[in-house]
Amino acid sequence: MSPPPNYDFQEWWNKEREKNHGLIPDKSENPSSFTVEIRSPNAGAQGTVEKERSRNARQLSWLCLLKFQQLANSLAWIANGFLSLLRTAHRRISSSSSSNSTESLLYRVIKVFLGLVVLLLVFELVAYFKGWHFSPPSMSSAEVLGFVELVYANWLSIRANYLAPPLQALTNMCIVLFLIQSVDRIVLMLGCFWINFRRLKPVPLMEFSGDVENENAEDYPMVLVQIPMCNEREVYQQSIAAVCIQDWPRERMLIQVLDDSDDLDVQLLIKAEVQKWQQKGVRIVYRHRLIRTGYKAGNLKSAMSCDYVKDYEFVAIFDADFQPGPEFLKKTIPHFKGNNDLALVQTRWSFVNKDENLLTRLQNINLSFHFEVEQQVNGVFINFFGFNGTAGVWRIKALEESGGWLERTTVEDMDIAVRAHLCGWKFIYLNDVKCLCELPESYEAYKKQQHRWHSGPMQLFRLCFFDILRSKVSLAKKANLIFLFFLLRKLILPFYSFTLFCIILPLTMFLPEAHLPAWVVCYVPGLMSILNILPAPRSFPFIVPYLLFENTMSVTKFNAMISGLFRLGSSYEWIVTKKLGRSSEADLVSLAEKESPLVETTSLHRASSESGLAELNKLEMTKKTGKRRRNRLYRKELALAFILLTASVRSLLSAQGIHFYFLLFQGITFLVVGLDLIGEQVS
Repeated sequence: MSPPPNYDFQEWWNKEREKNHGLIPDKSENPSSFTVEIRSPNAGAQGTVEKERSRNARQLSWLCLLKFQQLANSLAWIANGFLSLLRTAHRRISSSSSSNSTESLLYRVIKVFLGLVVLLLVFELVAYFKGWHFSPPSMSSAEVLGFVELVYANWLSIRANYLAPPLQALTNMCIVLFLIQSVDRIVLMLGCFWINFRRLKPVPLMEFSGDVENENAEDYPMVLVQIPMCNEREVYQQSIAAVCIQDWPRERMLIQVLDDSDDLDVQLLIKAEVQKWQQKGVRIVYRHRLIRTGYKAGNLKSAMSCDYVKDYEFVAIFDADFQPGPEFLKKTIPHFKGNNDLALVQTRWSFVNKDENLLTRLQNINLSFHFEVEQQVNGVFINFFGFNGTAGVWRIKALEESGGWLERTTVEDMDIAVRAHLCGWKFIYLNDVKCLCELPESYEAYKKQQHRWHSGPMQLFRLCFFDILRSKVSLAKKANLIFLFFLLRKLILPFYSFTLFCIILPLTMFLPEAHLPAWVVCYVPGLMSILNILPAPRSFPFIVPYLLFENTMSVTKFNAMISGLFRLGSSYEWIVTKKLGRSSEADLVSLAEKESPLVETTSLHRASSESGLAELNKLEMTKKTGKRRRNRLYRKELALAFILLTASVRSLLSAQGIHFYFLLFQGITFLVVGLDLIGEQVS
């Protein structure tokens, strides 16, 4: 149905036409329509046409100028945005990169590699569009070839005769290392299955009853509890409270808060927290070093030099983000009874924030395998494993006979464990005793932690290699320490992961004469990922991200391994892992209400107000929450992302199937990590 006519508009239109163009409306027949009549069929029409033409030309000129101005503004906006992006990227890359010479050298090598693969890709694209993949030019017909064909023919000859053979040899070596490491993983998993099938676990010769008040306090050994910390604003309250509510006679336990903080406000807060628990009758002391050398090892060494330490038989160590349950000492100390050659009882870590984001989920997979499989199997069958630095109880006599804490590496926990093992001491791992702790939630914190964890073992291996050879332990224990503990799990694993999947695989796309089988790229890594994820079955949906992320972390682990082995760069730098205090005070209160009737839980509710510095704490927390968070850019990861994506384009040209998909998704993973889009961003 058509709309009704608009007579007002028609009248206005007819008047305007008559005024400007000499048109006379004709309303004789139908008021809803009109006709036009030209007054002067000759000169009038010619003048009107010229006038309309000139006017349309001016309008077109102005329209073109307007379009050009809009285009110029758009180009200027794009240019400014691009320059701003480059400045921001440069600033964030500069803030993310350290002064580590090894890291800078590795980045320069990766940049050269990136330029090489881009050049090769351009060369291969030209060859592809010329059809040389179907009929490549050969040197036998060099007299009829053009310049480009001659260059490509020479390239084919060079890569087949000189480049592919050494690359294939390196590939075969990495495949052998990969298979050896895979066999080690399978053996560990079989050992774990056997332990669970036979229900093998350490059994103490005695147990403490639940009623501490009605028992003789002399039956409980003297225990020293140490909490080393440094600027731990977010977690100091909950860690101190968790140790202070231990179900252990107060006169048989002394707590040392070993504060290495250089922030005066944090020192005051921790000191006030210690004073609060002292007023409640807990035997707890606050220690602060004026000369902070040796990081955590120096802190522990200084604490063990106190005169009163000789009165204690055992020492329990907890990092600042660990909250042991009230029954922790009752479940660990009895294992020392009757085992005079037992030096260490290590417990398992349990994570309060394992489901916080994708990064913590992937860390949970790794650490679950470490504790459930590696630590448990080595503890049951070898009585040796690396001390995890926290959530463990040491016999003080074993520490002293092994040489005490040394400041020579950044893994003082592994150092003392190796030296104690060489002295003949044994270790026990308790998989069923868990201690709450926190995982790093930002990639920046996780990367720094992994750098320290992988550079420290190489420092230690270089320092104690000859001590292992000269020790009096059996040949089997020496072989286990050198080949399995250090070489295979600390050196070979990051070496072949980085070399095989980040260097060799992209190169084989441009040097197809060197072949990397599909089962090495996909099937065996997939099987190993399934084995790694079995101790954390709830994380099975993350198996593919786990596989890709582990390959992405290989660049950090490889760089740390090289710097630690050859004492390069900042391999001895210790950076405290940033914590967010995810284990809340409410969780601690509920735990105390369930398991510890010795401490009035109402006092825990007043933990934030009794210290006298509550206002300062509130002010500092407000400042902390008001900080702006931003992500960083990681240049090595970004460069490797472009290398892998470039290689994926080359594999697409040659239709290499599984190699293309692996390179594509691995490159995207490197890109996501390089843009800091995984985990919590840091301030």
